[in-house]
Amino acid sequence: MRKSPVINEIKAHRSSHQHVSRFRCRRSATVCSIHLCRLLIAFLIAFCSWNSTNTHAVAESTKPNFVVILTDDQGYADLGCFGGQHVHTPRIDQMATEGMKLTSFYVAGSVCTPSRAALMTGCYPKRIGLANGVFLAADNRGLNPDEVTIAETLKAVGYTTGIFGKWHLGDQPEFLPTRQGFDEFFGLPYSHDIHPFHTNKRHNFPPLPLMEMETVIELNPNADYLTKRITERAVDFIARHKNHPFFLYVPHPIPHRPIHMSPRFMATVPDSIREKLKEESGVDYFTRDKIYNYAISEIDWSVGEILDALMTNGLDENTLVIFTSDNGPSIGKATPLTGAKGSSYEGGMRVPAVVRWPGQIPADTSSNELLTAMDLLPTFAKLSGAKPATDRVIDGKNIWPVLAGQDASPHEAFLYFKGDRLEAVRSGKWKLHIGKSQGNGRERKAKRGMGSSSPVTALYNVDTDMGENDNRIDEFPEIANRLRSYVNELNEQLKNNTRPAGRVQKATALTLVEDDATK
Repeated sequence: MRKSPVINEIKAHRSSHQHVSRFRCRRSATVCSIHLCRLLIAFLIAFCSWNSTNTHAVAESTKPNFVVILTDDQGYADLGCFGGQHVHTPRIDQMATEGMKLTSFYVAGSVCTPSRAALMTGCYPKRIGLANGVFLAADNRGLNPDEVTIAETLKAVGYTTGIFGKWHLGDQPEFLPTRQGFDEFFGLPYSHDIHPFHTNKRHNFPPLPLMEMETVIELNPNADYLTKRITERAVDFIARHKNHPFFLYVPHPIPHRPIHMSPRFMATVPDSIREKLKEESGVDYFTRDKIYNYAISEIDWSVGEILDALMTNGLDENTLVIFTSDNGPSIGKATPLTGAKGSSYEGGMRVPAVVRWPGQIPADTSSNELLTAMDLLPTFAKLSGAKPATDRVIDGKNIWPVLAGQDASPHEAFLYFKGDRLEAVRSGKWKLHIGKSQGNGRERKAKRGMGSSSPVTALYNVDTDMGENDNRIDEFPEIANRLRSYVNELNEQLKNNTRPAGRVQKATALTLVEDDATK
């Protein structure tokens, strides 16, 4: 325990007065009493100051850490604990046993950029001008620096912040993570398929940059090692900041196409596939699609490494960890949901999610309450003592009472956007697809793959009919009307209260900067 500095002062005072005679002290009793009173007052002042400093240190040390692990294009069924028999995910399954499964957890965009923008800001992508499409290389758009991210919210109350993985909210300097509240950044500015080997050659993308902070350190890095390198950096971040509250964001580039994994996990792939990839010219996307399930195993390993690092550093019981995906699958499975990445059916935006905080979140539980990735910002703010921005609308809600097993969802409704177009709304167990005409059986014939939307107005009970197969609109017209009122009200609010995306006049491709010494 740290001692009060007053203790040494008192000892020095006593030593300096040992030579004073008893006779003199008796004659100076009044003076001595006054002096002792002064010392006592000085002691109390110093003690209060010392105690205040140490109380603040204890309060800071007990602030929870936050870890968000986000995968790319992983489907609802691509975890063992969500029913996936085709994948092996023992560490995430264990995380679910030690925490809570969130079975009605939604992202606010069905593709990369809108989804990540919503997570970072707590807002629907349309509200912040980022609903349409994904950012590419040398894009002049990005997350507006005036927006307030989770990282900035937590930094305001003393958190250290780090991102290791894929950003995808703008590649120009003004939009990079280091300008949006993150102290550390290692990873990719956008998806790893935005490279010269893309299947659509009309893009003619430049080399893929790997970045450290705001500097490109490699071009076209070996994607086989991305998951491993990102994990190692996340583990190192935990060890370096174990004595200080932190926010760690790990947005993995995988299992987005093209699928890659490190040699240790590639060794488990069937020989025929490995032999085919040995002949690979450029990037063989279609053969790599066949190793999707094996890549999930490396993601699971990564989660285990992060959880082990928290335990090793004594942070396990003071850290909230959430694992989820940025949208539905392009290769994986969303069973029993229908739809996939880019779709407004459940499979496009309802994603697997597991949250763990020993001693705080009830273990081995499951919640089917409607929750969203937008809720992380206000929830983390509440738990950390931070204050979300009050000069703007934030669509997310504090869901800590739900995670603590004490309350129901705070959301009256959730909106499904495809680009700027509002396509569906959910309230409670009911979901209304707006469609273009009344249901007449065509909804059952509609294709429900990537990018799909309902061609008709349809009402589903997504608690009991997760696959959205039984249109109940004729049976419950009053429920459909109530949901339509949410659509009209919330859509009008968004029209009247939106903020612009960030823009630069001229965007340039990121590349290695030649060192002055080598010029």
